[in-house]
Amino acid sequence: MTDDPDDTLRALAELPTMAHPTPTPDGDEVALYYDIDGRNELYRLDPGTGDLERWSDGQVPKDARHGFAWDADGERVFFHLDEAGNEQNDVHAIDRDGVAEPVVEMDGQVTLQSVGDDGETLLVGSNAGGQMNVYRHDLPTGETTALTDYDRAVWTAELSPDCERFAFMTNTSEDYDNADVFVASVARSATESRPAAGDAVDGSNARNLEVGETGAEAAPADWHPAGDALLVSDNTPDTGRCGVYDLETDEVAWYGSGEYEETPGFFLPDGDRFLATRSRDAEAVPVVYDVESGDGRELDLPGGVASLADDTPLDDGRVLIQHTTPTRRPELIAYDIDTDDHETVLEAEYGPFAPEDFVDAEYLTVESDGVPETPQRAVEHDPYEELEIGAILYDSGERPSPLIVNPHGGPRARDTLSFGYRTQFLLSRGFSVLQVNYRGSTGRGREFVEELYDDWGGAEQGDVATAAEHVLAEYDWLDEDRVVVYGGSYGGYSANWQLVQYPDLYDAGITWVGVSDLFDMAENTMPHFRSELMVKYLGEPEENEALYEERSPVTHADNLAAPLLIVHGVNDRRVPVSQARLLRDALAETGLEEGEDFEYEELGEEGHGSSDIEDKLRSLELLDDFLDRHIGTVDAAVAASDD
Repeated sequence: MTDDPDDTLRALAELPTMAHPTPTPDGDEVALYYDIDGRNELYRLDPGTGDLERWSDGQVPKDARHGFAWDADGERVFFHLDEAGNEQNDVHAIDRDGVAEPVVEMDGQVTLQSVGDDGETLLVGSNAGGQMNVYRHDLPTGETTALTDYDRAVWTAELSPDCERFAFMTNTSEDYDNADVFVASVARSATESRPAAGDAVDGSNARNLEVGETGAEAAPADWHPAGDALLVSDNTPDTGRCGVYDLETDEVAWYGSGEYEETPGFFLPDGDRFLATRSRDAEAVPVVYDVESGDGRELDLPGGVASLADDTPLDDGRVLIQHTTPTRRPELIAYDIDTDDHETVLEAEYGPFAPEDFVDAEYLTVESDGVPETPQRAVEHDPYEELEIGAILYDSGERPSPLIVNPHGGPRARDTLSFGYRTQFLLSRGFSVLQVNYRGSTGRGREFVEELYDDWGGAEQGDVATAAEHVLAEYDWLDEDRVVVYGGSYGGYSANWQLVQYPDLYDAGITWVGVSDLFDMAENTMPHFRSELMVKYLGEPEENEALYEERSPVTHADNLAAPLLIVHGVNDRRVPVSQARLLRDALAETGLEEGEDFEYEELGEEGHGSSDIEDKLRSLELLDDFLDRHIGTVDAAVAASDD
């Protein structure tokens, strides 16, 4: 690391990050978001020479959260644009001369779903009508027409190659855990009537393919180039699997052994093979399957996390893959599926650092019954089923080392063996870091995910605390008197809950855009987050009032016994800023004083987190200041001089 701790902080925040690399339709160029000049902009990459040309100049969002797509002829890119991180996106386009214009403007959030090969059709998702549904935008006329009108959110709309049909995922069953794949005509309108289960939006031809059993989740991933089959996912047998659904015979061919969770990616242009991603422990590995034989193999890449970049190959047939490890920042690789040869077409930038400067991670497992030894103060739980819980531990090298317990968000997500600038920053300050893939995380199958249903603040929080107890007991160089919990989004909920449920375990806490009041969250989050997160996991608030109240951290605010930093973006529409304000007010009502017992920061011009360099710098400075005052930090220069 650098000699000056402030320089280290700034240098980590300013490390350039690429996002959403996407080849042109003919594969001779790659567009990507990149902030190498200090702000997120759109760039064009020549994969043959490595030449990188900046395309935009402030027209695209400063936060690279949402992706983009080329138009059919490769002359424009469609991108999302919101206001100051509020995610109430519209769809804009930018041409090769840098001229940008709005294309689809609607109330609420708009998400780009699919771009038609006909050069005329866009499919977008929008909650303008109150729920996330699919709309067709006609590029020549500028008209936008609703294609679906479901009460539950509609996701993953994929246009067929001829642009006459689209596949999508929604749920029309009475089982809230269910998700099905439907195919419908693009030409039909949604405005005539609401659909019944299995029917089209106008009562005509939307067909439920019934890919999996009721209660399981299926989704479309890609159309076969011939337009007669769909690549689909399904978790009926527990672990996610990939299948090819024949639309003429209504038969599905399934792939893989079921040992690992697998997620379908896309068909290769010949239609004879498809790519998928396999989850293994905390790694992600691309897999190629032969459609006819069913044979599959992993691509020959180092360990870590390898992500399929886009469903369009380069003009020489190679596919783009982003690869990262805990010590290596994401780089862009072109991979030849036939020969397994691969090369880096865009190397990661390291600024003043080298990969050797960063700390590697240890993957470990912990047996947990959801009830740690630390006393439960908010809700008393009996032991749950004992499960093996995966965790990732980073050793700062400081002796003794304070520990930051860093539960992930989602909750339907997982921590992986990949590079994290915040993690490396905390390590540079002397903090070891523990990340826990508690029950409810992805990568372990449907049953593991569903362990969290009806039980927020239950066994999954016990898993986090149990993992913390485990490493504190196993590694005598960890300082049990300097333990911090820090998380964002659902990880912020976890931070809040850990502090009120297990106050004896922690010496400080940080909640970033975190959930604190489940009633308010259900009422004020975006409609598709309400239905697919709050109601799916916890039921309707009016039917489950006791659970909503019991598992809300604000209910137990008087249990807080350690300094807490509350940080929230004022423009957050996923987890509204009211969540932070309600927590602040609840703490004050217990007699705790802002500025002494807890600290409160609202971030202007920011929503649910941000990838913008200046926003990252601001967040690291807040973290650094709070931790230094309440726990104590050690910079890399001091640590090096002590060796």
